[in-house]
Amino acid sequence: MDAAERKQILSRYMDHSRRFEAAAARRSNGNGEVIPFTTPVREYGQDPTMREIEVLQLISDGLVNREIGTRLFLSEETVKSHVRHLLAKLQARSRAHAVAVGFRRGLIA
Repeated sequence: MDAAERKQILSRYMDHSRRFEAAAARRSNGNGEVIPFTTPVREYGQDPTMREIEVLQLISDGLVNREIGTRLFLSEETVKSHVRHLLAKLQARSRAHAVAVGFRRGLIA
């Protein structure tokens, strides 16, 4: 992306922001309240299953989904499902973050 494209994107953003602010001011007549955006609440208290912990251990060993599936006799789609569940249960943003959380919680060594 070159500087001209960045400038065009920024210009569009600023224009949109001005129109949004003007519309919000018209709707609220000055006495409205802005409701902040909050992230969805995740389920707390769920612990990973033994299979998910096995997958987490293999992730920490540096294996990719296909290799984990081969090692555990699972399809790649099943491994992806386990990884998704792990990320949600551990409230991790990535596979690396899940490994770090797993180490801190003593789930893997």
